[in-house]
Amino acid sequence: MTKRRIIAAGLALAGTAALLVNGALVQTGVGGGDDKGHLTIAVFNGWDEGIAASELWKAVLEEKGYTVDLEYADPAAAYTGIAKGDYDLTLDTWLPLTHADYMETYGDDLVDLGAWNDEAKLTIAVNEDAPIDSLTELAANAGVFGNRLVGIEAGSGLVTVTQNAVIPGYGLEGMEFVTSSTPAMLTELQSATDAGRDVAVTLWRPHWAYNAFPLKDLEDPDGLLGDAEGIHTVSSKGFGDEFPEIAKWLEDFRMDNELLYSLEDAMFGEYDGDDYGPVVAKWIADNQDYVDSLTR
Repeated sequence: MTKRRIIAAGLALAGTAALLVNGALVQTGVGGGDDKGHLTIAVFNGWDEGIAASELWKAVLEEKGYTVDLEYADPAAAYTGIAKGDYDLTLDTWLPLTHADYMETYGDDLVDLGAWNDEAKLTIAVNEDAPIDSLTELAANAGVFGNRLVGIEAGSGLVTVTQNAVIPGYGLEGMEFVTSSTPAMLTELQSATDAGRDVAVTLWRPHWAYNAFPLKDLEDPDGLLGDAEGIHTVSSKGFGDEFPEIAKWLEDFRMDNELLYSLEDAMFGEYDGDDYGPVVAKWIADNQDYVDSLTR
């Protein structure tokens, strides 16, 4: 049975040392030595699909002779760093909606290498036995959920869309919109589930929480959360010239929700630790044909 666990962003990898630089957690590979090149992947705090994809590509690229650092940061710092060339890429840009503002701001200094998943969706989720099924019912039943909607990081695209579109669009101004962090939201979700209490949270697909908790998405008849999005790889402007082999691999990279959920389950559900190296290695061994196809 899958164990539910709440993770905090910025967890250490096997054989890595963690250090704090400018407020972001940097995971630095140990024993890299001379190799085919050194690159840094920016990983958004709390965005587990990006953590999973980044851990996967770190393992794949290091097997190919590259040295890879994962640097955890909030999206604003990540995009600023990529635009300046301090980081090489991120695997977690949601378009056309969630991260559109960042692409508009920094687009001249970024390169979109394409979408590797086209099944992403922003959601408002509740426990599956909650007495409502649609966002149109939430305002009238706010008391059922303690008059609270639990969000994630204040600077995230999901919070921005919720504040600017969902709350006014569905008349939810009377509810307290709590913003803190993804781990805090997941802790709230865990506590409510354990207590059998109704809860409403901002969430997104793909996310391992849908396998770990009994949840349902509230219908969004006005489409205020947007349609399905693509999860894109975005690099610095000079990345393709410096790492043409990797750029080509990432342009061809595809991973559907079924595969992504299996990796997330292995890392965040079935596994009860924070040393992802062996977990990812086992997942790779179990999915070797797929992983081999990433670098053909």
